[in-house]
Amino acid sequence: MSLLTELKDCISKLGLPVETGVFSAPAPDTYAVLIPLSETFDLAADNQPHIRIEEVRISLFAKGNYNAVKNALTETLLAAGITVTARQYIGFETETGYHHYNIDAADYFEIP
Repeated sequence: MSLLTELKDCISKLGLPVETGVFSAPAPDTYAVLIPLSETFDLAADNQPHIRIEEVRISLFAKGNYNAVKNALTETLLAAGITVTARQYIGFETETGYHHYNIDAADYFEIP
């Protein structure tokens, strides 16, 4: 399992189109783009990684009011056990007409 997979599942449950890296289809009024930020390993006393920590930025784009989608997405992530580490309004893109909002998420996975 990976955080990207978890996030795609959560976002898809909301009926929100989602892609990784860039949105390649014609952009709908509201959509999300997943951008991997980091993947780190937590070492134990034996100097072997036992936990993989992944962080991903969810860039949310909305032509209308983004607050309802932002809140629903945050609630869905938290209910799935995903840690929300930051939320930030980036701004209104006058060229495209989209509000841009970021949600940073993190999760850990045990390494067998």
